[in-house]
Amino acid sequence: MKTMNTKEPKVAIVHDWLVGYGGGDRVVDCMHHVFPNAVIYTLVYDEKRMPAWFKDYDIRTTWVQKLPFATKLYKNLLPLMPGAFEALDLSEYDLVLSSSSSCSKGVITRPDAVHICYCHTPIRYVWDFYYTYRSNANWLVRAVMPHQIHKMRVWDKCAADRVDYFIANSHYIAQRIKKYYRRDSDVIYPCCHINEAPFVEKEDFYLVVGRLTWYKRIDLAVAACTKLGRRLVVIGGGGEEHSLRAIAGPTVEFKGGGLSDEEVRGYYLRARAFLFPGEEDFGITPVEAQSAGTPVLAYGRGGACESVLPGKTGYWFGEQTVEAMAACIEKFEREGVAFTPEQIREHSRSFSEERFEKELREYCERRMKDWQQELLDCSHWKKEEQD
Repeated sequence: MKTMNTKEPKVAIVHDWLVGYGGGDRVVDCMHHVFPNAVIYTLVYDEKRMPAWFKDYDIRTTWVQKLPFATKLYKNLLPLMPGAFEALDLSEYDLVLSSSSSCSKGVITRPDAVHICYCHTPIRYVWDFYYTYRSNANWLVRAVMPHQIHKMRVWDKCAADRVDYFIANSHYIAQRIKKYYRRDSDVIYPCCHINEAPFVEKEDFYLVVGRLTWYKRIDLAVAACTKLGRRLVVIGGGGEEHSLRAIAGPTVEFKGGGLSDEEVRGYYLRARAFLFPGEEDFGITPVEAQSAGTPVLAYGRGGACESVLPGKTGYWFGEQTVEAMAACIEKFEREGVAFTPEQIREHSRSFSEERFEKELREYCERRMKDWQQELLDCSHWKKEEQD
């Protein structure tokens, strides 16, 4: 009887882009810890904006990297992305791991290779957030979006069909994968660096950390704290900073996006609570806050519902309004939370890097075996033996 090849698989990791170390890039980093010999493929790579240790990785880019200002204007090159990823020759790899919130899952693999996609989200501006993105775009983008995005929807569904197994980063995303791709998925929560610094005395301020973009709804936190007269520290930069400053009262402080990781961890440790008013696919910052023993007050939709335990590690509020967020803050101030800072940190370990790497390794080993069995079941070898 013939057997499948049991040699060590050759692995490729494919990521949308590497232009700054965010939550998705941390996932790629942990994937590389699991498969240290893997080659990383990506649309564009900005070495200066990534951690120094990425220089030791074998990172290969698409032809888009050669375009002028590609590492800054990459999001405007959406029409080029499908072709760029399809042009990558991955025929030498037995296992392809894509980390995708955009087009990286569209790579083409060998018939006998297994493609596992870690899906951060189906493309937001193509599917459920299309109308929101369009209404916030300038007139030129609004004019071209309907035609261009229609073509992208068709391609994205075809790209999803090329994936053999989907991993969702939350049950919330698993539902969206089922809705738009009609595919089942398994949930493995993403990885978060656990803050192991000693606890310090809490100070009387609330905290927001993240890019200042419209969909994160930081305006709700700014307006609520201004209304209540509560001190708010905002860490991060982005295009919405000017409009946020315009509505901010004297109790709101903007620290910008240039703080070191150590400084940000210090704010996490000292904050009275962390405010998270956006609807996110998972949301790493609430977990980072909890790893510092800090309660989280979050909008009750999206991935935050899977990381924040209401009444124990924080609270949810039901509507994205200033009034609902202000009421949540007042409830927290009246009732507090049941967990101590030590217990809140212990809860955050459910989302640690070590846990992610262990679950991913076991999942890939299992799915590689499943795929080999599927190939064996449909091969002529078995049919010949039965005859």
